[in-house]
Amino acid sequence: MTLELVVDLLSWGSLLFGSAFAIIGGIGLLRLPDFYARMHGGGMTDTLGAGLILLGLGFQAGISLIAAKLLLILLFLLMTSPTTAHALAQAALTDGLQPFVSDGPGKADAA
Repeated sequence: MTLELVVDLLSWGSLLFGSAFAIIGGIGLLRLPDFYARMHGGGMTDTLGAGLILLGLGFQAGISLIAAKLLLILLFLLMTSPTTAHALAQAALTDGLQPFVSDGPGKADAA
């Protein structure tokens, strides 16, 4: 295997997995039951899905100014996305929005 083939495989793998995470996260935003669960789906999509896509694009760019810019965007995303999700959840909890708790099957009865 040549180095070029390995870089292409890493790039396409990152792009495909990042796209899959983005699609699954989008479905999660529609299907999850409450605000906090939807925030988790959106936060994972933003951080992991977009991060893998940026990583794949960085592999495609090679060693260049474009790759450096993609790396800076990735670092910014990794710092701001979890912080934003935490601040938004904290503001919702402070405002009185309670998480959805199911009393259905699967929940252990307190003895």
